[in-house]
Amino acid sequence: MKNKARTARSDLDAILAAGFVCHLGVLVDGTPRVVPTVYGATADALFFHGSVATPSLMRAPEAEVCVTVTHVDGVVLARSLFEHSVNFRSAMVYGVPRLVENEDEKLEGLRVVTEQAAPGQWDYARRPNRKELAATSLLALGLNEASVKVRTGPPDDAGSEDAALGLWAGVLPLHAVPGAPVPDPALPEGIALPPHLRR
Repeated sequence: MKNKARTARSDLDAILAAGFVCHLGVLVDGTPRVVPTVYGATADALFFHGSVATPSLMRAPEAEVCVTVTHVDGVVLARSLFEHSVNFRSAMVYGVPRLVENEDEKLEGLRVVTEQAAPGQWDYARRPNRKELAATSLLALGLNEASVKVRTGPPDDAGSEDAALGLWAGVLPLHAVPGAPVPDPALPEGIALPPHLRR
């Protein structure tokens, strides 16, 4: 599917900026595992929690991993089932991650992860203390090796003999939209929703 490939760095950056959940593919004791986790992206790296994979990565620190980010933009409904498809944007980032051990870099990486999921939350909530930082594993993966693919548009069978079937064809768009915030049941009365979440 070379026609879906994108080589511009801006396409990779846009896909990474549009989400905050990735899937980490890693070998754990010789068995492949794919683990969902949150991430944050900078111009140079992906930061993500390593607690589920760190023991394996630390035993084999030169092990290559694959991190994927996918956005589903629509279901492509064709006249024939064979031509059905999905409109999507996806990125696969390959490399050998490193454990972030420097406290300042770890704080910055955690800030990036937090802000990717909920912009403004890092300055609102209490930040990690030393004990919490010590108990948190954070991995950094460079963005030097990546594969980006995108599919957009209508079904591909408009010019085929199936076009004469008289069946509806098109795209069912899909969008991830934030809902109204739901307060913690234990929240005392009078604590207002902060402006960054209201936005």
